[in-house]
Amino acid sequence: MTREEELAANLRDVRERVALACRQAGRDPGEVTLVAVTKTFPASDVRLLSGLGVTDVGENRDQEAAPKAAACGDLPLVWHFVGALQTNKVASVVRYAKFVHSVDRPRLVEAISREAVKQGREVTCLVQVSLDPPGSSGRSGVEPEDLLALADRITTAPGLRLGGIMAVAPLGADPAPAFERLAGYAEKVRTVHSDAGIISAGMSGDLKEAIACGATHVRIGTALLGGRRAIVG
Repeated sequence: MTREEELAANLRDVRERVALACRQAGRDPGEVTLVAVTKTFPASDVRLLSGLGVTDVGENRDQEAAPKAAACGDLPLVWHFVGALQTNKVASVVRYAKFVHSVDRPRLVEAISREAVKQGREVTCLVQVSLDPPGSSGRSGVEPEDLLALADRITTAPGLRLGGIMAVAPLGADPAPAFERLAGYAEKVRTVHSDAGIISAGMSGDLKEAIACGATHVRIGTALLGGRRAIVG
């Protein structure tokens, strides 16, 4: 089996899983955007996925994403930055990313805004909210009580658009209750910012639960591309 055939088969499986999850949730599959997370995989895979109809690509590491985006600059792709973002990488990320899913602090809002204005671009930002238990040393993300303040800050920052929210389910726990909380947080944001309708949630192992709770964007890596490869450099 060629790599293109392998990716095509994986893509069919993922799309079928998304469609089934949508049917079970009473939703239209057209409401869910598949973001192919290609970290550790080469630009050649991105090209193959584009040829198979994938339009949205996610990366979580600028050192890998920037050259990959440049190599695929001729393709009709929308690039999403989905990983933790350091302020010293913002200038590079803004050059290629239309969406930044991982905005979790005011300083990062200011840095992205400054670069978006400088580069003449508009960046859609999602507030990453923590779903981990209070006081845990889990993944990054703003605490739920600070969510609206950070969302407000994005809406007033030049060059930025508030898209909605993003989260990752807690490790080792049932994702459904966490995603149910996320749906509540999303509703709170929409009561103030009605056009901030994106909910970025769900990965290869928990896309069903995320879609059941209203996810509009699922970030799929392993189920689509296979096991992660070692990152060089």
